[in-house]
Amino acid sequence: MNMSPCRTLIAEDEPLAREGLADWVRAMPQLELVAACADGASALAAIRELRPALVLTDIQMPGLTGLQVLRTLAAEKLQPPPAVIFTTAYDEHALTAFELHAVDYLLKPFSHERFVEAVQHALSAGAPPEQALPALEAAARGDADGGPLTRVLVRDQGKIFPLHVDHIEHLRSDTKYTAITSKGKSFLVRLPITSFEKRLDASRFLKVNRSCIVNLDFVDAMTPDESSQFVVQMRDGTRVTASREVSKQLRADSL
Repeated sequence: MNMSPCRTLIAEDEPLAREGLADWVRAMPQLELVAACADGASALAAIRELRPALVLTDIQMPGLTGLQVLRTLAAEKLQPPPAVIFTTAYDEHALTAFELHAVDYLLKPFSHERFVEAVQHALSAGAPPEQALPALEAAARGDADGGPLTRVLVRDQGKIFPLHVDHIEHLRSDTKYTAITSKGKSFLVRLPITSFEKRLDASRFLKVNRSCIVNLDFVDAMTPDESSQFVVQMRDGTRVTASREVSKQLRADSL
């Protein structure tokens, strides 16, 4: 691994936050601060000129947002692309990104310990830099026409992390939100359940009614009720009644 300091750029419009991040960067011998920008346009110009290996960027900034900056860099195919850590008060941008390969997503206010953790993740190449910008471009567009979904970003105890779809047991609609259940926990994602439907593997995930999708790997049994509609029994004890149309299809498939 190259032992020279990682060239780091900050893009943050709030002066105190920008100064605080700069102090934290300077305090880490593994990092070298090459620029601290106050808006998206100057950040874009500095990234083009200085080619930092790591970018710490806010999302909501004057002129261009952090995602717009990264979208522009992706279109220009900047090589090598920087690793990216978001430093923002807005979680919805991460939650709407199905497969965001940024190194980390720090929600303000975040601690120095979380900052160091994110930087160490970046330095250990936890997310390959060559994947970062194309994935961020897809996330910025809200690209729902991509390939099968492999991860969903969820929030838990102030952190945002990728949840692999293999670990999703079921998804339940909650108006404009979707509750995703995995390993005894439920994570609320700011997307309607229809956003997931077309990108989940249809051979494993079944939409049993308008408000619920189940992972067949976590289904214990399906039994008909008195109305001949199938009741889906999940391993975690959840019971979901399939719609008449789905029940009819299940019955036909079992013949």
